[in-house]
Amino acid sequence: MPNETVQPIKFYQTGTLTVGNRLLDPEKRTVQASGERTNAITSGHRACQGCGEALGARYALDAAMRATGNRVVAVNATGCLEVFTTPYPETAWQLPWLHSLFGNAAAVASGVAAAMRAKGRPEVRVIAQGGDGGTTDIGFGCLSGMFERNDDVLYICYDNEAYMNTGVQRSSATPPAARTATTPAVGDKPGNVFGTGKNLPLIAMAHGIPYVATASVADLRDLEAKVQKAMTIRGARYIHVFVPCPLGWGSASQDTIKLARLAIESGLFPVFEAEYGEVVRSRAIRRKVPVEDYLKPQRRFAHLFKAGKPDVDRIARLQAVADANIKRFNLLRPDGDA
Repeated sequence: MPNETVQPIKFYQTGTLTVGNRLLDPEKRTVQASGERTNAITSGHRACQGCGEALGARYALDAAMRATGNRVVAVNATGCLEVFTTPYPETAWQLPWLHSLFGNAAAVASGVAAAMRAKGRPEVRVIAQGGDGGTTDIGFGCLSGMFERNDDVLYICYDNEAYMNTGVQRSSATPPAARTATTPAVGDKPGNVFGTGKNLPLIAMAHGIPYVATASVADLRDLEAKVQKAMTIRGARYIHVFVPCPLGWGSASQDTIKLARLAIESGLFPVFEAEYGEVVRSRAIRRKVPVEDYLKPQRRFAHLFKAGKPDVDRIARLQAVADANIKRFNLLRPDGDA
């Protein structure tokens, strides 16, 4: 084409999940590639390198701000996200933000939503945030109450599968066999025991609320889309986001996205949407991998792969969990349709 410069898009610009690719058409870009992005979490926070929670929260809150015309109030439970973004007297947040107690973020958010209604400001939307400890354990009662009342709040759980802020203790979202400070890799059956814990997305679905979804930092466009969709719905909504933690998992900081993707492709973390208690769509696995591919890069599972003596039985039990997810959510489809 004469008098016109054409710059081809390279594979590494579209085949990865890097940020800021302005060579793509606007409708194909993520929020972070836009010069008009909110930057709800700005620079200067103190998250670890490779922190999945910082990444997930930034994309989720920026998407919510875009969906509502920047009319969002966030309530944050105690935890990593609160601690590394608000070291006194500083804050990395650029939106109205409240710190609740560890266990009452859902209740405080419900109160904020009620206050907005009373003030005649229904256009101001409310988001509650917490980690898996503050969501599945300490805040479970308040969250169930929020669901039961169908309060107009979006609750986002950033699941890194343990109490990372206080020393990597086990939570009810910690997977079986994982090593934590309270489930050490000792004894005949090292790591977290099988048969414990709870599945919060399924519990949220059992409340019959308008919208429940799972998402992952492995697919940031999907996370953005689900947050934007949730902000168009009134009533209680819940999004459960998979966010690897290099420090607690004993993984390399550059492997955060890789591990999040392997969790999906192995079937250990199913990605789906549900409305009023029924699954309406799920993300198909494009290339199924064995659970070992996900487990081996993490030191919290190193005891399963001792030199010359892998724990075949416990690895098989984890594979069975993944296979059950694949069957339950129809994750392997011939057409690969997501």
